[in-house]
Amino acid sequence: MRRIALIAALTVLSATPSLAQSFEGNWGCRDATSAKAGILTIYGNVYGFASTVPGDAASGTGTVTGYEDGVGFVDGGLRAARNITAGRVIPDPNHGAAIQLETAEAIVMLCTPR
Repeated sequence: MRRIALIAALTVLSATPSLAQSFEGNWGCRDATSAKAGILTIYGNVYGFASTVPGDAASGTGTVTGYEDGVGFVDGGLRAARNITAGRVIPDPNHGAAIQLETAEAIVMLCTPR
């Protein structure tokens, strides 16, 4: 019985890195008004954001921490200029998945795969 439990636990742990990878890639983001807000790129533990507004302080790079359901923004322009703390991967009927960018108070952007 212990072997079965151990094998099951190891199987679950070995699948965890593949779940964390679902947030990586290029994402086109829209704000609360559905206007284009920018492009978010996430690879590994770094991200880059290019705002559609020239000179926007949110543009630039930073680091993220991967979680099972998305990422936490550690630093960089999105964290400092827009106070975005998390990006959650959610199901999207048109694209399969999307990332909703959140502050502590609200969802501020929705990003879909590019």
